[in-house]
Amino acid sequence: MPDTREAALRGDCAQCFGLCCVALPFAKSADFAVNKSTGDPCRNLQDDFRCGIHARLRPSGYQGCTVYDCFGAGQRVSQVTFGGVSWREAPETARQMYEVFPVMRQLHELLRYLTEALERPAARRIRGELRAALARVEELTGLPGAELEKLDVAPVRAEVNPLLLRTSELVRATAGGKPRGRRGADLIGKRLRGAKLRGTDLRGALLIAADLTGADLTLADLIGADLRDADLSGATLTDALFLTQPQLNSARGHRRVLLLVAALCQRADQPGTGPLPGRPRPHH
Repeated sequence: MPDTREAALRGDCAQCFGLCCVALPFAKSADFAVNKSTGDPCRNLQDDFRCGIHARLRPSGYQGCTVYDCFGAGQRVSQVTFGGVSWREAPETARQMYEVFPVMRQLHELLRYLTEALERPAARRIRGELRAALARVEELTGLPGAELEKLDVAPVRAEVNPLLLRTSELVRATAGGKPRGRRGADLIGKRLRGAKLRGTDLRGALLIAADLTGADLTLADLIGADLRDADLSGATLTDALFLTQPQLNSARGHRRVLLLVAALCQRADQPGTGPLPGRPRPHH
């Protein structure tokens, strides 16, 4: 995706008011050390919106924070929707800001998928429809806070999803042979070492703790697939569809995961670092 759009769809904690650390709830679990309600600042959020335990989130019990990405919604809400005025500076805006953030996050997630779809050569026959959908979603992100907090994203997803499905079909067809469907499959803990999953539809599949060592996931559609603790050592993810960095972060063993972790560790030692993004789990 173009550099400017890629930057806009990637979380920039330095430009955010720690919204994922305040607006989102989480439950005490393997992912989070404590319970936190919506609107309560995380105990580790500092006055400058930085995370006080950024460099030691995992050992401190905040693994969930290391595998979340707001897709740039945080800085959009902070700097554009609310004009750079934080919930601390204007407490009267706090409630609305917390309501708007998860809505914006959903819109930005759709923008990320549509942007990737537009880049796929195999989807050229539907590029007009993809561009139109992208423009409509982008227009929604520009709504004022009062309208965004009331926005129902479900109809927007219902409009976009068929286009993403069509993109998936067109791209996976280039893998050769008859594309296989494992959409929503329960593959938790399955031994799939060296599995030939090229061009497979794995949308929403549960791959938690699955052994995917050396598996061929070329051109596989992984939108919404749960890869928590899946072993991707040596797996081929070339041109995998709709695979996000948070999904990779939650897996184990893949070189792209290790490179990202190294980069984040280096970033944590630098002044001005914001909080690591964290992904709320489905049970929250």
